[in-house]
Amino acid sequence: MLTWSAKNPAAFETLVVRHSVSLHGYLARRAPDAADDLLSETWLQAFAGRAGFDARRGTARAWLFGVARNVLSGHWRRAAQDRTGVPAPGADSSDPWQAVDQRLDAAACRPLLRDTLAGLPAVERELLLLVAWEQLTPIEAAGVVGIPAGTARSRLHRARGRLRTALASPDYSLRLSGEMA
Repeated sequence: MLTWSAKNPAAFETLVVRHSVSLHGYLARRAPDAADDLLSETWLQAFAGRAGFDARRGTARAWLFGVARNVLSGHWRRAAQDRTGVPAPGADSSDPWQAVDQRLDAAACRPLLRDTLAGLPAVERELLLLVAWEQLTPIEAAGVVGIPAGTARSRLHRARGRLRTALASPDYSLRLSGEMA
């Protein structure tokens, strides 16, 4: 559909209808106050760049999430520059992770999940969130992040292992049962 829309712009509307909800969710979890504007920017950039989509490199959905990720990174860089007056060295330095933890549903393990996820390298965290929240496949998430599929699978495995280890720790079990101060 994305490839066809390069020759028939009206076909792009089908992509907007099909993917707007999931893209908006992705953006809202990372930048709640700006999600609507970021979604609009994502669609503008996707429409402008649709001729550059290569179906051999992945799905249209993964490509759209990649566009959204780039729009979000630009938003974070601009926000960091606005706060400091100095351009941010990279998107990771202005990643508003603190806002994400406020939206976690699992209140009992929020501090542990927040600390564990914050301690992950940025690419591992992004892969984990793309697979868990956005329900992308590891291969699609690899395309979004811009790394080979095998590398994404190993980093995703490593990130899941760190979460598993943290949740299985005796200190965490004691905290849940109220036995620790």
